This record gives sequence, C-alpha cells and structure tokens, in this order.
Amino acid sequence: MPIPGKRWYHVTFSTYNSWLPGDPRGFRSRGHKLHSSGDHRNPPPKGEHAGLHQHAKAISGTPITLALALRPTAGRAMIRNMEQHGHRPVVVAVGGQHVHLLAELPQSSAEAKTAVGNAKLAASMKLKDALPGRVWAKGCNLKPIRDEQHQRNTFAYIERHRAEEAWVWTFREGLTG
Repeated sequence: MPIPGKRWYHVTFSTYNSWLPGDPRGFRSRGHKLHSSGDHRNPPPKGEHAGLHQHAKAISGTPITLALALRPTAGRAMIRNMEQHGHRPVVVAVGGQHVHLLAELPQSSAEAKTAVGNAKLAASMKLKDALPGRVWAKGCNLKPIRDEQHQRNTFAYIERHRAEEAWVWTFREGLTG
C-alpha cells in the first residue's frame, strides 16, 4: 500500500538522442500533436514518418549509450537519490539507452517528474567523467500502477530486462559500491 500523498509509478526514460521524432519503433510528440500509428510493441508501417526521422537524426548529435560498466553507477545513484528524498524504488533496470523503474513517488505527477529529474541529475553527476554533457533525454513517462497485480506484473517486466544486458536492482539487494 502506498504512503498517503504518494502512489506507485512505472517510470521510463531514455538516454539523450536515442529515441527521436519519427523513430521507426513508434513515437509520440509532447501533447500527442504528432505520433505514429504504432509503438515499440506494435511498430508502425515501415517508412512511416521516415522523412521526419531523417531530419531529426541530421540535426541531433550522437545517441548516448551507457556502456555495461556504467549502468550500475547510474542505477545506484538514482536509487540513492530517491531514497534520500523519501521515495521508495523497488526495482530498477538500466539498459544501454533506456531506464525502467517501479517506485513510490509523490502522487502529483508534476512532483513525481521532479523526483525523477533529480534522480537523473544525480546519475549524470556520477557519470560526468565518463560521459560529460547531457546523458538523459528530457522528461519521463509516468504510468500509474492501478492495483497490486499491476504492480507485480510491472515488477516482473522490469526484472526481465536482465536478459537485455540491463543492470537490474531490486529492493531485495543491497547497494554495494
């Protein structure tokens, strides 16, 4: 059960320049003003918004990819930051170009996004020697957890990212190093 004033969220965000407008995996612009007809699970038709994607790639820098050795550093920094601010992460997966986490955050989505932003900043600071400059894409996606079964399913989904070489941490583990 969540603490009063808090709620559970499945949070996702990407590294900088790793998911651009027109992406063939599907995309949504802010406010859904422009979006593809598919998503990462059901990709849009091949070539949909290809011109937009080419343009976005041409004006963007190199996508940031977290090396395997940097993923634990980023994940631990996020977890520590969240815990220091009274938030409860229970599972975190840090992949090469995206992060998933299940955490109890402020009920207000604006406050929850601020909490995630602070965690991203803490990770960026820990990574600054290896990855100077911008590491994370702007914003995050917050998906409220509906009930206990949804929470269990989300936990298992995030934990399965080990198979994709993500660094995965759960509340059952300590934060050594």
